Amino acid sequence: MPDSKTTPTGRATGRATTRAAAPATAPTARRSEATRAAILDAARERFASDGYERSTIRAIAKDAGIDPSMVMRYYGNKEGLFAAAVTIDLKMSELPAVPRDRIGATLVAHFLTLWEENEQLTALLRVGTTNAAGAERMQDIFRDQMLPVARAACPDPEQVTARAALAATQMLGLALTRYVLRMPPVTALTRDELVAWLGPTLQRYLTAPHSAWPEG
Repeated sequence: MPDSKTTPTGRATGRATTRAAAPATAPTARRSEATRAAILDAARERFASDGYERSTIRAIAKDAGIDPSMVMRYYGNKEGLFAAAVTIDLKMSELPAVPRDRIGATLVAHFLTLWEENEQLTALLRVGTTNAAGAERMQDIFRDQMLPVARAACPDPEQVTARAALAATQMLGLALTRYVLRMPPVTALTRDELVAWLGPTLQRYLTAPHSAWPEG
């Protein structure tokens, strides 16, 4: 029989049923969050130990103690899971103190080191070219971590966002052609040559005076 009460007028109410069912929502939500957290923890460890290419949904699910279908349910595929799990520090705080007129060359050298030493960063770039979640994650990383650098170098506060984005086009373009697509003319360039070619471009993007920019 339904769990209901009858009023003096004979009208049934579902108040008792509502009270009994409502508390079940919170435990369900907590279980869902706990499952997500377990998946992300297992994914971070697996990606760190095996790298992106060798890590599998099945292995990550096993580490998390759940069925692989649960990973797919929450994150869709390995690309979506990687984008959600990965945390990348561009180490902008570790940039050496350099004169403002050397910031372009310094950034190029800094990013070359990052791309060559951080497999996850290159993997995220690969994911970002084909996966919306990966692209959004890469955008967040560069926006949040490049903006302070651009703000410190930019002569016009209103242009900080545009200048940071333009600098990112150079760094991401270099990474894509050198470390993902491996275009021979780009991979053949030495580190010093890349700094010499791209340093002035980043320098102009970040520090060129307002008069050097076209009027809107």
